[in-house]
Amino acid sequence: MFLLIGMAAGALTGVPIGPVNVAVIDAAYRHTFRRAISVGFGGAVADGLYSALGVMGVTPVLRTYPSIPPILYAVSGVVLLVYGFLTARSQPVQPAASSGEPAASDSVMHRKEMWSGFTVGLALIVLNPAAIVTWVVIMGSIIPEATTMHGLACALGVMMGSFAWFALVAYLTQKGKHVLGDKAQWIPRVVGMLLMVYAVYLIFKAVKYVVA
Repeated sequence: MFLLIGMAAGALTGVPIGPVNVAVIDAAYRHTFRRAISVGFGGAVADGLYSALGVMGVTPVLRTYPSIPPILYAVSGVVLLVYGFLTARSQPVQPAASSGEPAASDSVMHRKEMWSGFTVGLALIVLNPAAIVTWVVIMGSIIPEATTMHGLACALGVMMGSFAWFALVAYLTQKGKHVLGDKAQWIPRVVGMLLMVYAVYLIFKAVKYVVA
């Protein structure tokens, strides 16, 4: 049951615009579907790790040191503001011309592309420390009195649900790119602008904490 609860939480929390959603859309539009899936998997793993921290005792630390959340919000806001700006200005990457080299080199390139995508997705959550505050709140409300095993099962479900959502975003973006053609250039620009709006909201939230 806790696994299913975690899957639902992971999928639902992925719906609002966020850095990994943007990165998945950007990767599917400018690069390849394979890279987009790798970005989504990296983000899902990070979501699972942060939700596990939410289960395993980060809450008392945040309550003891109330100055931590505004710092996390401010850092996240700045990071996401920069990333949103870069995404909004991004251009499609032209595919490399075939050089006639053996297929083994293509395999190496594919592995590098997937690893690069995975690290991007992972870093976007890790460098978005406000996410841990969100997961502490979510996990605390979902399983306030659960055992450690139940909590870890829920965290695993979060990772699975999160990845399922990001994979769906990658698939829809890939399909949209083929349908819209050149008109799809607005996709990363719009999501980049939305991410900048979200970043400003996080910074405002940090300032609000300080003023209060």
